[in-house]
Amino acid sequence: MFDEIDTYLEHLTVIRGLAENTVRAYASDLRFFSDFLNEYHGTPTELTEDIVLLHLGQLRRKGLNNASLARVLSCLRGFFEFLVQEGRLPANPVTLLDGPKLVRGLPVVLSREEILAMLAVPDTTDRLGFRDRAMLELLYAAGLRVSELISLTMADFDAQAGLLRVLGKGSKERLVPLHDTAVSWLLDYQRHWRPLFGPKVEIVFLNRSGLGLSRQGVWKLIGRYARAAGIIRPISPHTLRHSFATHLLEGGADLRTVQILLGHADVMATEIYTHVQSDKMLAMHRQYHPRSTPDRP
Repeated sequence: MFDEIDTYLEHLTVIRGLAENTVRAYASDLRFFSDFLNEYHGTPTELTEDIVLLHLGQLRRKGLNNASLARVLSCLRGFFEFLVQEGRLPANPVTLLDGPKLVRGLPVVLSREEILAMLAVPDTTDRLGFRDRAMLELLYAAGLRVSELISLTMADFDAQAGLLRVLGKGSKERLVPLHDTAVSWLLDYQRHWRPLFGPKVEIVFLNRSGLGLSRQGVWKLIGRYARAAGIIRPISPHTLRHSFATHLLEGGADLRTVQILLGHADVMATEIYTHVQSDKMLAMHRQYHPRSTPDRP
């Protein structure tokens, strides 16, 4: 089955243009399934819903949670559909198979005061602190994913127009406008502080060696600045993205605009931020409505 898997992975990369990390995850899931199929002594043409259920049950016993199992099933469904289209499988055995139910948690969102506290932490009198301040400003100003942040190049920033070209998931480009404060910090960093890192690449945000920052490096920095700002909740770079979207909606932006700015392919992915607003409105209603307090006559 390895030949079919390699063909499918090539299809995902070349034809569908999926991100490298996504294709790598698909490859891992499919090879686990191929190993299971070899143990089961099955062949691709004998695939049934029951065989897939056995595989998912085995993965659950190994400790996979519902979210991971749902991802595996989605991966297999796409793979089987590809085999059907290629004439290598008579029918997709999991077309009608429901995935495990997922409880979707609301995103962690920082208040405006917490954002300001984090922004004030870096020491902007040295190159590392100034880099980090510019990085935090940009994450919050543009709602970037960490993968998008660390892949930004010098050519992606148009200071005169106040625009940032972002390469998102599936190599899809989008233009994100920046407010004047973010433009000022980023421009100052590029002109005066970035050269002090001895750049060896065109990446915007560099480490001490003049190379691009890693995802892990950005995560550690965000966590450190959050703790220094007195934020005790678990914080990640994505928290600033969540805060960006939520604060835009609270300020009156429409859902479609926020979807475009975030680079979401489907507006349903953006709708979760409306639930954050709903929770806040409910809390405000309970706090301030005159009939919300039980002991009032």
